[in-house]
Amino acid sequence: MPTDEPSEAFHVTTDEQLRAVSNLTRHRIMAQLRFAPATITQIAERVGLAKGSSSYHVRLLERAGLVKVVRTRKVRGVTERYYAMAARSLVLPTPGEGQPDTLMRNVVADLEAAPADDERYVRLSHLRLTDEQFAELGARLEALADEYGELSDPSLPDVSLAFALFRPAARAQAREESE
Repeated sequence: MPTDEPSEAFHVTTDEQLRAVSNLTRHRIMAQLRFAPATITQIAERVGLAKGSSSYHVRLLERAGLVKVVRTRKVRGVTERYYAMAARSLVLPTPGEGQPDTLMRNVVADLEAAPADDERYVRLSHLRLTDEQFAELGARLEALADEYGELSDPSLPDVSLAFALFRPAARAQAREESE
């Protein structure tokens, strides 16, 4: 079976792929496969699913090309498959106006499900930036995430980092200025 390193980025381009990543359960399965391959049984235990449900969701992810079998082994006459992400990161299409941002919805669901008594840093800042400052801040945030991604150790507890740098809808900004 293939054991090659995953590609750097997987660009989600088809409706099938978008439906696959839009589901919160599959989002959480992919999070489990970020650092190390796992079997259906291991995925089910880590995500809190029945084995059948885990298998169903992994098959959909595999069919969409988002996960792949990276190793197999025989266990009591049954072939056990180890699944891993097909790429180190996913690049989602920009949602159209009025469409949900799949990634941010899943991030919010994960944040809400996180233990409330754990340490966390959540912040919303409203800024006024030039186009150049906006681009510089975006590049610095991405570089910082990449820097800590390189330091990531699979033996340590999982930490999620999400950021969104965007210009709010023009009508909301115009309404603020008129008030």
